[in-house]
Amino acid sequence: MLNIRGSRKLRLDKPGIRHVDLTELQLASSETARIINRDIVLELIRTSQPISRADLARRSGLGRSTVSQIVEQLIDENWVREGAMGSLPRGRRPTMVGLNGDLVAIAVDVHPGQASVAIVDLNGRLLSRRPVPITSDPAASVRLIIECIQRIRPTALQKSTEGIGISLPGRVNPTTQRLIFAPNLKWPEFDIKKMVETKLGLPVMLENDATACLMAERIFARMDGVKDAVLVAVGEGVGTCVLANGQVFSGHNGMAGEFGHILVDPNGPRCACGQHGCWELYSSGRAALRYYRELKPKGNVVTFQELLNRAEDGDSAAAQALTKQATWIGRGLRMIIASVSPSMILIAGDLTAAWHRFGPVIEKEAADLTLAGSAPLIRPTHEGEIARLRGAAALVFQRGARRTTSAGVAASSAKSA
Repeated sequence: MLNIRGSRKLRLDKPGIRHVDLTELQLASSETARIINRDIVLELIRTSQPISRADLARRSGLGRSTVSQIVEQLIDENWVREGAMGSLPRGRRPTMVGLNGDLVAIAVDVHPGQASVAIVDLNGRLLSRRPVPITSDPAASVRLIIECIQRIRPTALQKSTEGIGISLPGRVNPTTQRLIFAPNLKWPEFDIKKMVETKLGLPVMLENDATACLMAERIFARMDGVKDAVLVAVGEGVGTCVLANGQVFSGHNGMAGEFGHILVDPNGPRCACGQHGCWELYSSGRAALRYYRELKPKGNVVTFQELLNRAEDGDSAAAQALTKQATWIGRGLRMIIASVSPSMILIAGDLTAAWHRFGPVIEKEAADLTLAGSAPLIRPTHEGEIARLRGAAALVFQRGARRTTSAGVAASSAKSA
């Protein structure tokens, strides 16, 4: 295998019989190698831009002619563009390349009661952003989102829009791309993708908000070397995404990782999913607000951000409510640690703004409850809602990269034939 930092590694496994799933058989080919090399070059450009073709060849270990061909392909596909000339002590000055900042995606992040629509460029920068009020009626809510997209698109007239990515507080069937489970949103199964694509004529990708957060973290925050991780998105509810052996694990119908709806107290309050005592009822932002109302019935706190502000201003009841929420988050992590044993757990959501308050409590609970060995590394994403918007955009860019790669491979095969 090729290490993108420039050195070549040869993995020598012991010979013998190993299982191959013949239902998913895919033979290695020169096209496969080209796709891998292209992905390596594009990743190096993204993380090291601006960079010269010579530096790309040196850092990737690929030949200069191969790198030049890949870069030209990426330029033709609009992913990369040439920029300023570099400087050298002697010899010909190289032309630097970087990601095309004029390539953008429309990102939508849906919450109960409100959605956010943003335009995000290929570097993960939010160029514009607007809120949209929504209801428990999916069709009416999607119409409002479409109208917002139509209003925000003119702010990026000089940009090339690759598609629309939508982050949802629920589960999306990976085969049908239909929303199938969204108890806090209170939407029934609904074909959001078809409605938006029909109206706007752009490709649409949908994903669970925790998965979108993990994608943003992997693409924009560098998680090289991390193969097994779980991201826990804490908001109105609790969503999780499992990364196993470097791959997002979606499971049957895309329902893998619903730790938020695992029962922790059979005598607990009723959850939006219909069960009683689910983990998210004790560890979500709504749970923290409930704890505060129990401690201070006349506190009149409406939002989680207000609760954070109260705690920072010295409100002891607010601090106690947040500590109780953090304790339950840490206790719930035992289910995750015991079941998938990740090396890293990422916490996303508005609570990360007060990590000095939450972090030590969560980490202590997780360490105390770890069955054996050391506890996984636990850290915040520090991006809150922006992570979900950037992740929604990443859905689009990932799809676009795969689509153009496939088209390039098909064209090459046709020429060869």
